[in-house]
Amino acid sequence: MDDEHTPQKPGQNLAIIAEALYLANLLILPGIAFAVLFWLWRTRSDVPPLAREHLRQTFFVSLWGGTLIAGFTVAFIAFGGLQWAWTWVLVIMYFTCVHSTLVVCGMLGLARAMAGKPFCYPLLGPKPQDA
Repeated sequence: MDDEHTPQKPGQNLAIIAEALYLANLLILPGIAFAVLFWLWRTRSDVPPLAREHLRQTFFVSLWGGTLIAGFTVAFIAFGGLQWAWTWVLVIMYFTCVHSTLVVCGMLGLARAMAGKPFCYPLLGPKPQDA
């Protein structure tokens, strides 16, 4: 069967937008993309289950991811001080590892949305809701 003629599932476009905004928040438009994602999550309660779940997952993982990155970075600096070289090694390594993991998970979420399937982010994602 030709991919051009495969019908989309209800809410698939919005699911793709949610995942794209999640990645944009991490990569090119931090804060701005999150604000749009937040707006979509708050105003789109009557959307199909696929879109609702992708919006929910991306919103909550954005919150947790940002909290973890900022929290641990502040903790490393607070305990190690700004002058200690190992503080910066830890900050850069932690940020790089966590950030890149969130990006890879976002790419998986986008692929699942493009396939019309749900996705639950590992560790940080909320438990999937049954629709």
